[in-house]
Amino acid sequence: MQLNGNTILITGGTSGIGLALAKRFSDLGNQILICGTNETKMEEIRKSYPKWGTYLFDISRPEEREKLFQQTTKDFPELNVLFNNAGIQRYPKLGELEPWTDLGKEIDVNLGAPIHLSMLFAKHLFAKKNAAILNTTSGLSHIPLAYAPVYSATKAALHSFTLTLRFQFRNQPIEVIEVSPPMVDTDLGIPNTHTAGLNLDEYANSVMEGLRNGELEITTGFSTVSANASREQKNEIFLSMNQARSASN
Repeated sequence: MQLNGNTILITGGTSGIGLALAKRFSDLGNQILICGTNETKMEEIRKSYPKWGTYLFDISRPEEREKLFQQTTKDFPELNVLFNNAGIQRYPKLGELEPWTDLGKEIDVNLGAPIHLSMLFAKHLFAKKNAAILNTTSGLSHIPLAYAPVYSATKAALHSFTLTLRFQFRNQPIEVIEVSPPMVDTDLGIPNTHTAGLNLDEYANSVMEGLRNGELEITTGFSTVSANASREQKNEIFLSMNQARSASN
């Protein structure tokens, strides 16, 4: 991926991995557009980065995704990179009934939105130079965390979708890149749940290095291990990881 001269739309760009990478892309001379739902954080970003495009849309809703596509391509017709980064991680107990709106939103943000946005932006991006679609998956795409069952499942599905998207677009002038984090110190919609994760700046720097190296699947730490483990190793890690979590609760 070319690292300068782009116009990059980043969903989930008001905090965490999205914001950390937005800052790095901005420093390299890219026009940044961010989408999020937190008005307070968005206003802080407008003050700190007045040249960035900022969009308050709830991408869990199909109609909001369509509005995001229409508005960003109208405001910035040179947009050539879509970064599907927004994500929610929750810890539902599957034997206990809870409102489907909560589970459904996790699926819609983590999986429905990247699929829909990729399809909405596809033809627009095909006509742009140095076009790219980046999808943020997870090390849990390959070895699920039983206590985050919906999140793990959506990220496994997004990994699969990214592979097929890359194959279907193989004859188009566009790169399809998977960014697969380990646990990183971000809130993923629930504050103070990932403080034991990899330092955010350290992780963001590793992603930028992967992009400089032309990697199509950028893994770090646990995500490298999980992506490359054998079936037997995955079974062992799954049991070890989830039994350890069970013992700590």
